[in-house]
Amino acid sequence: MRAELSAKRDAFLHQIGTRPLVMGILNVTPDSFYDGGQHVGIDGAVARAKQMVADGCDIVDVGGESTRPGATPVSAADEMTRVEPVLAGLAAIVEAPVSIDTYKSDVAARAIDLGAVLINDVWGLQRDPAMADVVAESEAAVVIMHNRAEKDAEIDILADIHRYFERSLTLAAKAGIRKERIILDPGIGFAKTSHQNRDVVARLAELKRHGLPIMIGASRKAFLGRLSDGTEGSLIGSIAVNLAAASNGASLFRVHDVAEQVAALKIFHTVCSGMGQTP
Repeated sequence: MRAELSAKRDAFLHQIGTRPLVMGILNVTPDSFYDGGQHVGIDGAVARAKQMVADGCDIVDVGGESTRPGATPVSAADEMTRVEPVLAGLAAIVEAPVSIDTYKSDVAARAIDLGAVLINDVWGLQRDPAMADVVAESEAAVVIMHNRAEKDAEIDILADIHRYFERSLTLAAKAGIRKERIILDPGIGFAKTSHQNRDVVARLAELKRHGLPIMIGASRKAFLGRLSDGTEGSLIGSIAVNLAAASNGASLFRVHDVAEQVAALKIFHTVCSGMGQTP
């Protein structure tokens, strides 16, 4: 990794834990569940990234394949066709660090070449056998997310997440990925029932036993409506769940609505930081 990118990576990682950090979602896909097709053109995608940075996001997460339930998989070549021009455009314009949302090692490697400093892998190094080596060799940071092939309402979802993370962290250690560059994501909305999604947020502190930062990606997801008998994927629900996750130990929040989430998390952090202080 080039020296200027290493500096961006380290500056981002060193902020984790000092305050809630926000990852802005930039989907350059036609079929993502919330914003599919909105930012497919290069100019539109770069403009959206610039706006998110202006709104306060700490890192821009570029994705070229929808991972929503039922989405059609795309080849690595098609995914790279979508993300390459956007990553190239962001490198010249956006000062904030950039991450790549992919589980394919070829896409991840190319994204690092184009300026990404973090790989956000929704299969936690377990889908593509070459991914752990790409992360290690590139010296990128990585988000290891929990995932499953299908839902199972009968399992203890936190126990399943712990087992999954242990496998992923073993792969990371064997490849030589430095622990200080790893972030964990319990995978809200991925092969989990609404009840299990709620349990993950409520029991999030249990994941602290791994000794790594925790990211939450609950933004605009359908289970939020089921919790409140309201509109699925609402902004209010997204903010509420992120504040609950923050209170239970989450450090990083992957969101669509950057300005609103930044404001809510800033207030939360300011209030919590002031608790117990002598007036």
